Amino acid sequence: MSLTISHRCQSIAPSLTLKIDANAKEMKARGLDVVSFGAGEPDFPTPAHIREAAKEAIDMGLTRYTPAAGTKELRKAICEKLRVENDMTYSYGDIIVSNGAKHSLFTLMQAILDPGDEVLIPTPCWISYPEMVRMAGGVPVYVPSTEENNFIPTNRDIASRVTRRTKAIIITSPSNPNGSVWSREQLEFVAELAITHPFYVISDEIYEKLIYDGQKHLSIANLGEEIKAQTFIVNGVSKSYAMTGWRIGYVAGPRNVIKAMTNYQSHASSNANSIAQYAALKAISGDQSCVNEMVAEFERRRNAMCERINSIEGVSCKKPQGAFYIMLNIKELLGRSYNGRVLEGSMDFAELLLAEKQVALVPGVAFEAEGYCRLSYASSMENIMKGLDRIEEFIQGLE
Repeated sequence: MSLTISHRCQSIAPSLTLKIDANAKEMKARGLDVVSFGAGEPDFPTPAHIREAAKEAIDMGLTRYTPAAGTKELRKAICEKLRVENDMTYSYGDIIVSNGAKHSLFTLMQAILDPGDEVLIPTPCWISYPEMVRMAGGVPVYVPSTEENNFIPTNRDIASRVTRRTKAIIITSPSNPNGSVWSREQLEFVAELAITHPFYVISDEIYEKLIYDGQKHLSIANLGEEIKAQTFIVNGVSKSYAMTGWRIGYVAGPRNVIKAMTNYQSHASSNANSIAQYAALKAISGDQSCVNEMVAEFERRRNAMCERINSIEGVSCKKPQGAFYIMLNIKELLGRSYNGRVLEGSMDFAELLLAEKQVALVPGVAFEAEGYCRLSYASSMENIMKGLDRIEEFIQGLE
């Protein structure tokens, strides 16, 4: 037998967002003044009471294995959070805690997908969704949208891609990479479609608390018991509490699938970090004023950033409703050149901008959104304005 890498692993593309972030950090380490719009993590420190909880966990000796699905205390706290904030009833047996929401999604795909099963993925989409589907043997089926429709597919486009092999649809609201929020009417259509065919709904709600303009988050599972029985709510503490490195995510959903996920996770990774679980418990059940303060600052940055972008000739953006990302429309710039290199797509724009002006952003091609680039406003206002000034300088240098 030849000593080769599996075909399954060879077919998986690396995360372009992590690659760009790593390149920017490497340039910074060389002493270059890099402004990065690439990172998908809050720039705020983890709130003090959460950090203190981690220290308390160590002093209490909470440094051993926990149940594979997570501590009962944390899962009960998640249930209480879902009851109070989302008006939904779950018991702790309906919850699994994993090493971040990304790990939660991976294990969920492994639990529900067989080879050939199809998963509907509205685009633009987070870069890891299609790869996770492929890693489980499934087939990603893209459902395209337009900026005019707020980057949310029409009902007709969603329905037209449902087949007998459709196993699930992924809904991300608020969305990465575009900050869109699905309306009640749009969620109701998907819920009815999922019930009548039927298929699962994977509702990625990791940006749930990062929502602006007085809007309130609505989970599709909140629309009735039938759709709740077919929905997996994926969430975590990374974005809302600036805990990206702590790696705590969770899934709430049908108990039989949660049990299968727990069995799988027990062999794949055992349990999530015990100290981080205790800190997450304090984050979820503690004072939420820290979240409100971060949201207010994100909204301030969003407003200033959108105003500045739309003042630059050749680019534009729509104001996102949630998360901390903006989709920069660069379609008018394609075909122009910089120092003899033609901008044929978003990758050229991103590579040249980083090399020439030391500004890092993510090309839209990574999200199935050619003609756009994603910018994160999880950065200081000073850095945001400095980066946008450099982007304008770069555009002015195009021929």
